[in-house]
Amino acid sequence: MVVCGTIRQVTRHGPAFMSIMTTRAMSTQVMTKDPCLFLRVSCNNCLLSPLSGQVRRLADSKEVNDNVEKLRRGESESVRNPEDLPHFRLPTIQSGTEVPAEEASKDVNSSGKKDMPPIGTYVLPHPIWTEEQVNEVKVTHKEPECLVDRLAYRTVRLFRGGFDLLSGFKFGTRNEKKWLNRICFLETVAGVPGMVAAMMRHMTSLRRLQRDQGWIHTLLEEAENERMHLLTALQLKEPSTFFRLCVIGAQGVFVTMFGISYVINAKFCHRFVGYLEEEAVKTYTKCLEDIDQPDGPMKHWQTQAAPDVAIRYWKMKPDSTMRDVILAIRADEAHHRIVNHSLASLRKDEFNPYKPGQ
Repeated sequence: MVVCGTIRQVTRHGPAFMSIMTTRAMSTQVMTKDPCLFLRVSCNNCLLSPLSGQVRRLADSKEVNDNVEKLRRGESESVRNPEDLPHFRLPTIQSGTEVPAEEASKDVNSSGKKDMPPIGTYVLPHPIWTEEQVNEVKVTHKEPECLVDRLAYRTVRLFRGGFDLLSGFKFGTRNEKKWLNRICFLETVAGVPGMVAAMMRHMTSLRRLQRDQGWIHTLLEEAENERMHLLTALQLKEPSTFFRLCVIGAQGVFVTMFGISYVINAKFCHRFVGYLEEEAVKTYTKCLEDIDQPDGPMKHWQTQAAPDVAIRYWKMKPDSTMRDVILAIRADEAHHRIVNHSLASLRKDEFNPYKPGQ
């Protein structure tokens, strides 16, 4: 006879119910009041769900009690390492195949600490560009159609002009140091709108007890994508104390102002980001022009190896260069340009047409 039973684990924090399993009549119920025990409940002749595809013998009550006593004495040899279990294994970013967590953590991160997953191990879905796609990106401009559009465009142009002047971008030689300073600082700002907008829509959804229409995931993906641009550039730059202070100040001002603006008029904010991404495409296009100059100070990026984080994140070829990285970043910015102009043209209660990773 086959019966269904519910097996219960009793702890000091109250009963925690485990999954329903199909067992034979001769089953054993195991209970413990030790909150630190990871209880492996077992039944004699246990029949697992057909989904498992196999029959597995679990520990009986005597084995469980023996293991508990060993744990209390500090003997943990019988406890399996979670990293050895399949569901604790990390997929590789490039191939999608499973590898043990200890192998995935062999890389050394940028701060020199071992036994930590490399940068880019945990990422949200994002587009992976082909060589043809990254080379097809063009500088485009959406003409303002209303007062909000014109205000957003003029605000971006004002910010762009002021930053070019203060950063010395309009005069002098654009060398690697100047480009890295510009890229790192701009990406610290570019990662703000997506996160702030996602938070605002998340809180609105909770407050109004309504669905979000799918905007949040796209905004979070954009924010993380900009942050990955920053982390990639930081592989080539060690920020100074002054640079860090500038980032803190800019972030405090921009997060506050953008958050207030999003509450007042979300369309203005998305149109603002759309025009901001237009300027980003122009900036990275200019960077590529500097790289391609035969005798320019940036020509070494034609052959300089791409950081490992970039190769993992964009699934690039192992022999990719910094020029390939800039092409991928520019493609991302062109994608954000389209997405934000599209969101600005939608009502805030309309459904987001972009699926995760698109």
